[in-house]
Amino acid sequence: MTSKTLVVNTDLSHHLLSAIRSAAPDWKVVASKDSKSIQEDLEQAEIVLHWKSAAANTLLQNNNQLKWVQAWSAGVDSLPLSGLQQKDVMLTSANGVHAFPISETIFAMILGLTRKIHTYVRQQQEKNWHNGGLELEIHQKTIGIIGTGAIGQETAKIAKAFGMKTLGVRHSGKLVNDFDGMYQTEQLEQVLSQSDFVVITLPLTKETTHLFGKEQFRQMKDTAFLINIGRGEIVDEEALIQALRNKELAGAGLDVFETEPLPADNPLWEMDNVIVTPHTAGATEHYTERVVKEIFIPNLRYYLLNGIPQKNVVDYKKGY
Repeated sequence: MTSKTLVVNTDLSHHLLSAIRSAAPDWKVVASKDSKSIQEDLEQAEIVLHWKSAAANTLLQNNNQLKWVQAWSAGVDSLPLSGLQQKDVMLTSANGVHAFPISETIFAMILGLTRKIHTYVRQQQEKNWHNGGLELEIHQKTIGIIGTGAIGQETAKIAKAFGMKTLGVRHSGKLVNDFDGMYQTEQLEQVLSQSDFVVITLPLTKETTHLFGKEQFRQMKDTAFLINIGRGEIVDEEALIQALRNKELAGAGLDVFETEPLPADNPLWEMDNVIVTPHTAGATEHYTERVVKEIFIPNLRYYLLNGIPQKNVVDYKKGY
């Protein structure tokens, strides 16, 4: 009997690869980040861990065995969702592995902006001894978290340590732990008008594209800060730039942008009240370990018993 094929389209450490092989002992498990060198295996793969654009044509056009793809990222908007759906391929995301590093980045930005750390770094380079207008605290303030998945929940949990009031926005409006209030998307204005910090942790979908524009920035306090670690296209970047110039917002911490890399002539680079990071909020020393051990292997074991994965299954209609 010919064994089924599982392709890991990246290089893994020996212990992680061994753990996958132990979970699927009767399967042929192939691992390589070079899609060309494993093209024949990709054509026969029933399961693929780590979608790569270099392998897209092979998987979508030449593979009739493919049943499940485990994405390497939480966001799947860059994958050919319609093509995978047409082939009836199940897709799972890496949602959940980012909760610790991204929540840390969110508070690094909030604290950096309020305690003027970004200002002091610039002044240090200039050897300029000045208080930089330092006055703000985050204790007892209100934080609005737009998107209450794993990242949003971890952010709310940390916010509670600062005595902050936590407001969330989610489709259902159902309250979850560490939130003082929960609102539905159509009630977004109520959250924006109350919040001292607005944090976007949403995935990119048709519904969330340019969810934040001129009107939303006008609804926010002019003393409020915007933090976006979701996707750049959720924010109308030109509207954000104008809002910052017009002092409709106090500042912004941005890890994602409509165009990446952020063009050198983009005004956000030089704004004193903006922190720019290069889409690295989710980077962590534990990323690979978490994807494989906390998501993929449990999903693999469930798949081998039930024919479907269990965790983080993407709803193609929702786009996440």
